[in-house]
Amino acid sequence: MNDYPNRPLIGVGVVVFKDDNVLLIRRGKPPREGQWSLPGGRQRLGERIEEAACREVREEAGIEIAVGPLLDVVDSITRDAQGGVQYHYTLVDFVAEWRAGEARAGHDAAEVVWAAPADLTLYGLWDETERIIALAQRKRSKP
Repeated sequence: MNDYPNRPLIGVGVVVFKDDNVLLIRRGKPPREGQWSLPGGRQRLGERIEEAACREVREEAGIEIAVGPLLDVVDSITRDAQGGVQYHYTLVDFVAEWRAGEARAGHDAAEVVWAAPADLTLYGLWDETERIIALAQRKRSKP
């Protein structure tokens, strides 16, 4: 766990599609423990960001993906009650397509689900996560 870092940490988030459904994970560890989110996590030293995307999805959901284009870069900053920065991640978000495997919770994920677009509001997603998914849907629908 990286409570109270001395610098931002680089992470990756992945909007994975299988047909029109989006892969969501329920986070099993802080930050945002218990909340639904996109699969992703920290980039390792010497690892390309696209490799981190594939590894994190494999670890958290047990599936293989084809990473598509970059969607956006988002800051996720969590402050404690006194205003101190408890967590700071710079998240590099990609769109991806499912390629193989049966989604199952693993590593930092407590649960996984393929969510239909009409059901996304039921999961209490962070506003930025909703925005990134909408951006991925638009980018994916363009020829």
